[in-house]
Amino acid sequence: MSRWDEWRRRRRSIFDVFDEIFREMEEEMFRLMREFEYMTPRISEEELREGKILGPYVYGFRITIGPDGKPIIEEFGNVKRVRGKPMISEEREPLVDVFEKGDEITVIAEIPGVEKDKIKIQISDDKRKLIIRASDTNRKYYKEVELPAEVDPKSAKASYKNGVLEVKLKKIKKETKGFEIKVE
Repeated sequence: MSRWDEWRRRRRSIFDVFDEIFREMEEEMFRLMREFEYMTPRISEEELREGKILGPYVYGFRITIGPDGKPIIEEFGNVKRVRGKPMISEEREPLVDVFEKGDEITVIAEIPGVEKDKIKIQISDDKRKLIIRASDTNRKYYKEVELPAEVDPKSAKASYKNGVLEVKLKKIKKETKGFEIKVE
């Protein structure tokens, strides 16, 4: 065999490289599928017959940049990890945004599929948390939203349209203790 033939035999073609990449991708895909299968809760026939199945499974996340420039990762849905294992909740956690402008705080929550009269909104005793509950025959939502400042519960105004809840709240103005004395 000539040197040329031996070189051609040893040389990897571009197709060999692609073949290797696809093999690695396939192995990774199968690994992820096995991991997902392990994470998915097993449903017994008894649970199926008795109607104990929660569903649908909703999970998502979003990444935003906070005011300090650091990324914030928020999860939503009804699948949570507890000690490394997925737990399915009957209540979904809606996607929520909190905006602060001047002396007003606006909370926007996505809670599609429920009627307006099925939505309950509360403000915690410390006036720093907004609690949203909504339930209909097919959907249940629950979320405790940390507010950036204390709010006046009497100032709350809420509207619901096309699955989007908007709550506007006024901040409590802190009384300054003491007062400034002007030096003449």
